[in-house]
Amino acid sequence: MNMLQLDRAQNIDASEEGDPLLLLLRYLAETEYRFVTVTPASHQRVLARYHGAPGMTRNDVLGWSRPYVPGSIDPTVERLLGDAGAVEAAGNGLQRSAVRVSTVHQRLFLHSAFPTVAEDSVFLGPDSYRFADLINGEVAAFPLDPGDVVVDMGTGSGVGAITCAGLAPDTRLFMTDINPRALRFARINADAAGCAITALEGRNLAGLEEGVAVAVANPPYVIDPGHRAYRDGGRNHGGEISLEMARAAATALKPGGRFILYTGSAIIDGTDLLREDLSEIAATCGCALRYRELDPDVFGEELELPHYRDVDRIAVVAAIMTRARY
Repeated sequence: MNMLQLDRAQNIDASEEGDPLLLLLRYLAETEYRFVTVTPASHQRVLARYHGAPGMTRNDVLGWSRPYVPGSIDPTVERLLGDAGAVEAAGNGLQRSAVRVSTVHQRLFLHSAFPTVAEDSVFLGPDSYRFADLINGEVAAFPLDPGDVVVDMGTGSGVGAITCAGLAPDTRLFMTDINPRALRFARINADAAGCAITALEGRNLAGLEEGVAVAVANPPYVIDPGHRAYRDGGRNHGGEISLEMARAAATALKPGGRFILYTGSAIIDGTDLLREDLSEIAATCGCALRYRELDPDVFGEELELPHYRDVDRIAVVAAIMTRARY
């Protein structure tokens, strides 16, 4: 897809001013709602303390995904959730919100309720915070020109795209995903943040073929036996999607352009095979690679599963590919 075609592209499920989920985010922002999302394992431990008892506060309902008694919570929140069709029966006369709202860098993000078991779940978690921090450091250090093309590949809830928008508001911003629900939530999140971002449904760059100044990505990087798109990193011990995105981005970068990848790598016998593969991609595409570990050990519980029996640890890594200027 060339730039003229992109100018004509339609946003996917662009939200209207009256969308109740957009109104919910605006109401929560006005009333200073805050919630930090933890790992699924920590979330489950916190929920276990309550033994299924109903929640009462907005954090209970929109953060911890606790069930509630109809009529017992913030009436504006309850009304907007109902208007959005975002309420589920939770048994024993209780209801629960089908969405969560979390804070990342002082912005509110709509995403799926816990637990995220559906194929089209929209995920946000601790990786999202580290991803935003990585983008902040990298984009701020290398300012962009007005009109530069910036794309968040596999945007999910839109954290990458919206973080980029805050740093480089004069650029042409795009976010892609194969999940229509993710694009809808990301678009609502962008509207709530006041960011103009074009949403494109498709894999990786979704038709952006060249001239990309910055591409960012936070792909799934663990093996998911259920093959849920938001969680399954594919073959190569969960590294397949990361490598696929790296190949797509590296070939589309303009001279001097950068691909900022936040992902995980399975370390086997002390060897980081993902780093070796990314180094090969970078060399083939005329890019320099900067690579570092951000966290040496995450998702340790995954090592109990058969498909990780040869893995020492799963590390969170940052890989920055920069296209040569000449």
